[in-house]
Amino acid sequence: MSHQQGSKRVSSGVIAAISAAVVLVGGGVGWLTWNSTQNPVQPNRVQPTKPQVGNEQTAEVYWLQDTGTNFKLVPQSVRVQAKRDQPNQFLTAAFQRLLEGPTTEGSGSTTIPQGTKLLGIEVKDNSVRVNLSEEFTSGGGSASMQGRVGQVVYTATSLNPNAQVYIDVEGKPLEVLGGEGLELEQPLTRKSFHENFSL
Repeated sequence: MSHQQGSKRVSSGVIAAISAAVVLVGGGVGWLTWNSTQNPVQPNRVQPTKPQVGNEQTAEVYWLQDTGTNFKLVPQSVRVQAKRDQPNQFLTAAFQRLLEGPTTEGSGSTTIPQGTKLLGIEVKDNSVRVNLSEEFTSGGGSASMQGRVGQVVYTATSLNPNAQVYIDVEGKPLEVLGGEGLELEQPLTRKSFHENFSL
């Protein structure tokens, strides 16, 4: 009789231990399940990089071409990383390309002095304000100066050929260019440049 009671005691203890283990395991599984729904672990996958469609656009920069008797402004289409609907970025990219100078043989030449930097560009309504570094004003005769002004005016108006262009040097409006005193009446347009300057 006492032997049977001892087995019952052991059985009761084993059952109690198993029950406790089941409760613990069940609670742990429940907690892990709840936690994973609150903070799902994302698989560590490498996402393919998508090309930014529409970021590379064609801009026109203007070079000078020797015709034998004078010079003429000729456009060159270049690829820039900017959207056309963001004119400040687009023209900034175009000017940076212009200030690098021509790279393709036969594409023309430039009279913009080497080292000239673009300090800023602002497109607003029907106008473009271009701010260049001091190097823009250095060296060259009147033909060279007229050529560089033409390059700036035509490149600045590549998005809008009728836009008015203001040229600043180090943040101040450029009124006279160079030692020979090339006077600039601002704003400049393609039309006013054609009427007032001869290359």
